[in-house]
Amino acid sequence: MNRPEEPQAALAQKLGLEARETFLTNLHWLFLLLAVINTVLCIAWPYISPATADYDHWPDILFLLISCACLALGLSRQLPLLNVLAALFITLLFGAGVQLVGAQTGIPFGPFNYNNNLEPKILELLPPVAPLIWIIVLFSARGVVRLVLRPWRKINSYGFWLIGLTAALAMLTDLAIEPFATHSRHYWNWLPTKVPFTWYGATFVNFLSWGAIIIFILAFTTPLLINKQLSRKNVPDYHPLVIWAAVMIILAAGAAEAKLWPAVVLDGIVFLSAMVMAIRGARW
Repeated sequence: MNRPEEPQAALAQKLGLEARETFLTNLHWLFLLLAVINTVLCIAWPYISPATADYDHWPDILFLLISCACLALGLSRQLPLLNVLAALFITLLFGAGVQLVGAQTGIPFGPFNYNNNLEPKILELLPPVAPLIWIIVLFSARGVVRLVLRPWRKINSYGFWLIGLTAALAMLTDLAIEPFATHSRHYWNWLPTKVPFTWYGATFVNFLSWGAIIIFILAFTTPLLINKQLSRKNVPDYHPLVIWAAVMIILAAGAAEAKLWPAVVLDGIVFLSAMVMAIRGARW
C-alpha cells in the first residue's frame, strides 16, 4: 500500500537536498564577497575615513554571522541537523561563559576589557557577537585538521590527534586574532600584568587557555560530530579550509594596515603551512 508513496518521498528528499545545496552555494558566494569587502576595507579604511574615526564594525559582524551559517550548513551535509545545532549551542554556551568570567575576573585568559565600539553588551561585559569567534575558530580549525589528517583517518588514535591538532591550530589562529582585535579594530584591551613578555598585550596564558578550552569543548561535541553513516563515500570537505583561509587573510590585512609586521609574518607562516598540509592531506 505504501509503495506508490515511496517515489514521492524520495523525490521530496532529493528536492530538499538540492535546495539546501543551492542555498549553501549562494551563501558561500556571499561569504566570499564579504571576505573580499573586509579585506579591502582593512587596507583602504585609513584612506576612506579620517584617522580619528572608528572603524565601522558592521562588516565584521556580518562576516562572523555568515561564516557561522556556512560552517553549520556545511556540517549538516554530513551530519544530522540536530547534532550540528547541539554542537554549535554547546560551543556558544561554553565560549560565552568563559568570556563572561574572563571579562569579570581575568581568569583564565588574563585581565582584559571590551571597548565600547561593540554595543550593547551582555551584563555590561560581553558583546553578543564575541562568542561567535569560538564557533568559527573551532569548527574551521577542526575542518582544516581533518584534511591534514585524512591519510591517517583509519588509525586508532585518529580522534585524539584530531582534538589535539585542532586545539593547536586554534591557538595559532588566536595569535592572529589578538593583534587584529586589539590594535587594528580596538575591540578589546589587555590590561598590564607583571609578565615580562606579551604578544600585543596578551600573555601566553591566554593562548594556552584557548587550547585547553577548545579541548574541553571538543570533549563534549565530538560524539555529536562523528558521522556514523559509514556507507557514505568519504570525500574531502574544503568548506572549512576556505573559511579559515579567508579569516586568516583578513586578520593579516588588518595587521598590515596597523603596521604590525611581526604579526603579518607569523600569520603568513601559519597560513601557508596549514594550507600546504591540508591540501596535501585532502589529495591523498
